[in-house]
Amino acid sequence: MSNRYAMQVLALMFGINFLNYMDRWVGSAVAPLIQTEFGLSDFNVGLLGSAFTLVYALAALPFGLWADRGARRVVIGAGVALWSVATLVTGLTSNFLQLFTTRAVLGIGEASYYPAATSLLGDFFPRKVRGRIMAIWSVGSAFGIAAGFAGGGLIAACFGWRPAFFVTAAPGLVLAFLAFRVREPLRGAAEAEGPRLARPRDASLATLFGLLRIPTLRHTILSQTALWFVLGADAYWLPTLLTRRFGMSVAEAGTLSGGVIVVGGLVGTLLGGYVADWRRHRSPRADLEVSIAGFVAAAVLVGLALVAPAAWFVPLFLLAVISIYLYSGPYTAISQNVVVPSLRGSAVTVTLLIAHLFGDSYAAAAVGLLSDAVGSLQLALLLVSPGLLLVAAAIAALGLRTIHDDTVAMDQEWRSRAVLAAGVTS
Repeated sequence: MSNRYAMQVLALMFGINFLNYMDRWVGSAVAPLIQTEFGLSDFNVGLLGSAFTLVYALAALPFGLWADRGARRVVIGAGVALWSVATLVTGLTSNFLQLFTTRAVLGIGEASYYPAATSLLGDFFPRKVRGRIMAIWSVGSAFGIAAGFAGGGLIAACFGWRPAFFVTAAPGLVLAFLAFRVREPLRGAAEAEGPRLARPRDASLATLFGLLRIPTLRHTILSQTALWFVLGADAYWLPTLLTRRFGMSVAEAGTLSGGVIVVGGLVGTLLGGYVADWRRHRSPRADLEVSIAGFVAAAVLVGLALVAPAAWFVPLFLLAVISIYLYSGPYTAISQNVVVPSLRGSAVTVTLLIAHLFGDSYAAAAVGLLSDAVGSLQLALLLVSPGLLLVAAAIAALGLRTIHDDTVAMDQEWRSRAVLAAGVTS
């Protein structure tokens, strides 16, 4: 397929990724209003975020296997349609149980997207530009979080929290229709050598969990587990922290949160992808080196931001977001570079399952429970965020010794499949 068509698919995946995170985070922006209307504790509010993430992690398993064995465009289209309907119904709920249920169903729909889209893009773009392409795609998440925070906060301030869900659900069916029409590349189409497969059949539960034997992939998954706890907790509670600590309105807190995340996420994600691709000419460990540097810097900056006065909070938190998001493109590229094309959806799936299940699935609720216990949301975030970012950096450093060998091993395995296929044909 032409480079032009590949870029069109990238643009569509960007738009869906934007919608993915917008629908996910609008709930955080309007959380103070929901909390007031239903009389919820911080723990209850945190459970709404955890309901989504826990179901998202578990649902990724069947969707990831489907992505590696079936048509990825169908997986993506069906998921977008489902999560858009779930977002719409959220605005019609009248009690906590209904809210909890609709946010859980949102997790089922969104679990379909990431494994299938990552695998799809990996077959459109070669390794030499994969870090940049994955970074561009990942920027959609930053814009989506910003739109969810800022747009959700503004709409909720003017019209109430329910219309915020109606507005964010509307574009989903259009993007789902476009996803169903995507022409898929063959598996391995972007690799320099090896077979091109239409419908591989080697994905299974055994092969999925067998990917954990790849050291670099295992280390990045464990690193992301610690990282995503911090991301899940800090992003979810940021608007509430701003309303409590600095006396902002819901609209002001949502707009500021969205602005910081979109600017920081945009700069950090693009910078991380481009620096890693540039650095790769000198070091095969570039993706990990860039990510580790970002984690360490973010640990310092988040700690300073949480204790800083209002005038310093925004610039420090912005720098922290930039530092954290340096990992986004490089880590996504790693999951493609050390795993054969026919199992790339499975690689993303096992990452989502472990990192969400043991990372951010309970982060919002855990920090809410800690906040109730210590009487301070600020202190609760300070107790967990900097330390876990350093843990993420330390675990990622273990992969520095293995990433080159694992990349070479992937190339060799994929080439061997081409030789085997040629032998069978002859």
